Amino acid sequence: MNISPLPAIMIEPMVRATLLEDLGRAGDLTTDSIVPESARATCALMARQAGVVAGLDFALMAFRLIDPAIQCVVERRDGSRLAPGDTIATIVGPARGILTAERTALNFLSHLSGVASATRGIADAIADTKAQVCCTRKTMPGLRSAQKYAIRVGGGSNHRFGLDDAVLIKDNHVAIAGGVRAAVERARAGVGHLVKIELEVDTLEQLAEALTLRVDAVLLDNMGPDMLRIAVGMVDGRAITEASGRIRPETAPAIAASGVDLLSVGWLTHSATVLDIGLDYVG
Repeated sequence: MNISPLPAIMIEPMVRATLLEDLGRAGDLTTDSIVPESARATCALMARQAGVVAGLDFALMAFRLIDPAIQCVVERRDGSRLAPGDTIATIVGPARGILTAERTALNFLSHLSGVASATRGIADAIADTKAQVCCTRKTMPGLRSAQKYAIRVGGGSNHRFGLDDAVLIKDNHVAIAGGVRAAVERARAGVGHLVKIELEVDTLEQLAEALTLRVDAVLLDNMGPDMLRIAVGMVDGRAITEASGRIRPETAPAIAASGVDLLSVGWLTHSATVLDIGLDYVG
């Protein structure tokens, strides 16, 4: 899998802010009072459960920002599948720096690996269909680019990155605009020709109206597999079809089998369980 890493200039501000939050006003009181300044250590980032690595660059950045003398030897890069006991990377250098950066490094690595692992679970479940799993804007504040990167690492695709790169007309927009047609026509008049327009629909009647307006994509919200199959037939390739609403690994195959193009899953970023990864002292 060839996933372009995020540039260091994007990663560093997130990691730096997290380290500063942790260091507070006095630094690492525990480590600085216990560990001699001259002490060196070798530690290993270890997987304690199966999953997919994501966010390793964030973890390594944490160590290097605390002490550039720390060296990191990568064993399994982002996108690698992990088994319990696998070594992800070996960290060697000043012991104080390693211990001070440990929690920040693990927070990023465990969380982003959890997002990637959850995404991979759904991607694998629908692998025999044409559908792709994608994320939403339901991301943690300040971590959107990181979480959306982890989605890609896990085999998923990204929905819009913010309010400014696509139009998604939802039920409240329709209600305030006075109807589907008014909302779509105003959106088309208000954005450039390169901006895609997607419309959320809850019923087949709304979908039929949407198709007369030539939207680029339809978000089929909270429809079961049988209704989705009918909806996909109505669309007949005239727009991208995206299913959403309480999609889990166990329900994803039936939803994907309906013929939709995308499965939109918000919990992958806002509620994914961390992957259990630890930093073990080797010597």
